[in-house]
Amino acid sequence: MNTKVLITGGAGFIGSNLANQLIKKNYDVTVLDNLLEQIHGKDPDSTSFLYRSIKNKVNFVYGDVTNKTDWAKALKDNELIIHLAAETGTGQSMYEISKYCDVNITGTAVLLDYIINSKHSIKKVILASSRAVYGEGKYHCKNDGFVYPNNRNENDLMNGNFDPVCPHCYKSINTVPTNEASKLHPSSIYGITKLTQEKMLFNVLKPLKIPFTILRFQNVYGIGQSLSNPYTGILSIFSTLIKNKKKINIFEDGLESRDFVYISDVLKATELAIENHVANYQIFNVGSGKSVTVLDIVQKLINLYDSPVSYHISGNYRFGDIRHNLADLSKISRNLGFTPKYSFAKGIKLFSKWVNQQEIDELNYESSISIMKSKGLLK
Repeated sequence: MNTKVLITGGAGFIGSNLANQLIKKNYDVTVLDNLLEQIHGKDPDSTSFLYRSIKNKVNFVYGDVTNKTDWAKALKDNELIIHLAAETGTGQSMYEISKYCDVNITGTAVLLDYIINSKHSIKKVILASSRAVYGEGKYHCKNDGFVYPNNRNENDLMNGNFDPVCPHCYKSINTVPTNEASKLHPSSIYGITKLTQEKMLFNVLKPLKIPFTILRFQNVYGIGQSLSNPYTGILSIFSTLIKNKKKINIFEDGLESRDFVYISDVLKATELAIENHVANYQIFNVGSGKSVTVLDIVQKLINLYDSPVSYHISGNYRFGDIRHNLADLSKISRNLGFTPKYSFAKGIKLFSKWVNQQEIDELNYESSISIMKSKGLLK
């Protein structure tokens, strides 16, 4: 009999791709999703590439993770839960605090409440967490060794000093790959909610002896990523701005960097976590193990779209943002045999080729920037 799996947020970017992948492997897939307009548009049947990719292929439950009745419908007979549903976006989380806590924390609480108080058939849970739980992550100081810098000082940011400093000697430090044992000190509400989810699973599922695996995704990108959400995915944001011939404002000095991991590698890592018992009760980084600067991304996209659009390095900065991000993949490589197959150069070419085939609408990006400025979160 085929394994029955529930994917929460299964109509989203990662979820829909994962659903299609698992269907190919003969999993019986149920999806719980509320088809949020910010991601899927006003009419998902016509505006959502992601939803259309799974429609009529899965047992679709339209519902909300904060609703116990919706969970009960979705959980029926399912053995494996892949919990992806979440509000995502560092910037938005800093002023829609209640919404992020409600969906990410309360939504997970309702699931765990159901598991501990109701009859169910759940044998394993996979949680999509985030690199945001690390905050600034791991660095190396010549004087003090490995350190974990605090949130950057506003005076430094105002004066264009964007790099974090050693929290002990206040000297310059170098980025090193952040491993799973690194200090957890999220710098955004979003990161706090993801860390809370992790702790909830450890405190509830482990005593119940229900296996779970936590995957800390880095910056996931690829074909099918939402081109209309102004809060997540800088590749999508920049692509949409370029396609609309709008000048790009690059925050800070453009040298801030991220670890971008292609969707196909994320799917492979998730499959390995599902199918290997060694992943039970473990946390794994999922990334590329390489970092790319924002400036490099903008230049590559302008080239790939053969666009005359220009960019401006403004020195603007957002509260809640980190400076650098780079995943240490030693643990997932050693335990699950995971090695990313897609370089950023390969992945961004595939992504841009797909974007060129899409109808690009106006992005409500300027509005999102105005909101953050008005609340004092963007300077």
